[in-house]
Amino acid sequence: MRRLIYISSTRTPFTPDELDAILRISRRNNAAVGVTGLLVAGGRRFLQVLEGPDAAIDTVFERIKQDKRHHAVVVLSRSEITQASFGQWSMGYAHGGPAGGGATLPETVAELLAPITDPNVRGYFEGFAQVHAAA
Repeated sequence: MRRLIYISSTRTPFTPDELDAILRISRRNNAAVGVTGLLVAGGRRFLQVLEGPDAAIDTVFERIKQDKRHHAVVVLSRSEITQASFGQWSMGYAHGGPAGGGATLPETVAELLAPITDPNVRGYFEGFAQVHAAA
């Protein structure tokens, strides 16, 4: 089983409806191949962790890299794991900026990460949330 964490930028900003459609399709596709994870958006940047079978992670990540809406896709971490940290989430999600609700991005990310013990995963997402809190 593998964990892959990457960051990318979008070529153009996504509308909430476009993002909802991407999440809906990603959740369906990820669930079908046993991939779980978390996506956090801040401005035009995405930070995502994918966890699952090696071949499925390779396929999902290759599809992401080929998506013309992304550029500057950079792998931050790739590691073998014995157990997924994100349970049954086909794709957990948090958005930065004034997207409604009362919680800030750092507060939302902290809540999502509460059960996660891996310090590297926590560090990437907490740092991203702090940088993009005002996005």
